[in-house]
Amino acid sequence: MILFGAVEVIFSQIPDFDEIWWLSIVAAIMSFTYATIGLSLGIAKTISNGGFKGSLTGVTAVAGVTPLQKVWRSLQAFGDISFAYSFAYILIEIQDTIKSPPSETKVMKKATMVSVATTTIFYMLCGCMGYAAFGDEAPDNLLTGFGFYEPFWLVDVANVAIVVHLVGAYQVFVQPLFAVVESMVAATWPDSRILSREVKVGPFVLSVFRLTWRTAFVCLTTVVAMVLPFFGDVVGLLGAVSFWPLSVYFPVEMYIKQRGVRRWSTRCLSADAERRVLRRVCRRSRWIHGRRHRRRQVAPAVQWLLEGT
Repeated sequence: MILFGAVEVIFSQIPDFDEIWWLSIVAAIMSFTYATIGLSLGIAKTISNGGFKGSLTGVTAVAGVTPLQKVWRSLQAFGDISFAYSFAYILIEIQDTIKSPPSETKVMKKATMVSVATTTIFYMLCGCMGYAAFGDEAPDNLLTGFGFYEPFWLVDVANVAIVVHLVGAYQVFVQPLFAVVESMVAATWPDSRILSREVKVGPFVLSVFRLTWRTAFVCLTTVVAMVLPFFGDVVGLLGAVSFWPLSVYFPVEMYIKQRGVRRWSTRCLSADAERRVLRRVCRRSRWIHGRRHRRRQVAPAVQWLLEGT
């Protein structure tokens, strides 16, 4: 994580979102790489097993999972899926980098439809084949299930692709935030010499403010990532918190406002909003439940280590 944070500090000094187009392409290629490897390994493992494992109803009670735990896991899955599709809040920034003609909206609409369809197909295939390969023992991280099988080098390639993908994805998501904060600061203190001061480092010219605050932000997010031990539960929480307001509510409200759509059924819209809020609350509840469950699992090991020292 420290090495990842150090790499992100370097890439975060790229001043503009437009200049990381090549990094987003590399991240997309890496995403297809590890998804294809995971899918291929799942198919190969299923063939070697001589058939499909698991069932259409999911984990059975024989595996030590109660019906209530199955409900919690289902809610966690909804949160994970929501996190995978939480790209709406950088959609406008991406669209702003598209040259015209043709119209940016037409290009972005086509790109969104193709990318979402392709992503969904890959997610469905990886999830289904991973469950078919491991059944009730399917791990949270599919690649960890293949860590004890040949070829080891292929799993290593997939893990490297994941790391490279995360490096690019971090920049794609954080660069718009950098731009917003820096534009607000420049508008608030337009005559500040400290904010406009630049330092020449070799062939590069770095802004002191950008170097300081972006480095501090990356360090903070790295520390937060290091102290959160429950990756799957945190992903579900982030998906639950961010997906509904940023991917559903605000885009719909902006469309209604822009197009002047009449609110023909207030009760219906209110009920629909409440239903979505309830879904988000359920996902948060699943995260809290998972966090408590994992904490009970980790606590004995921590106590044993403390007693041993």
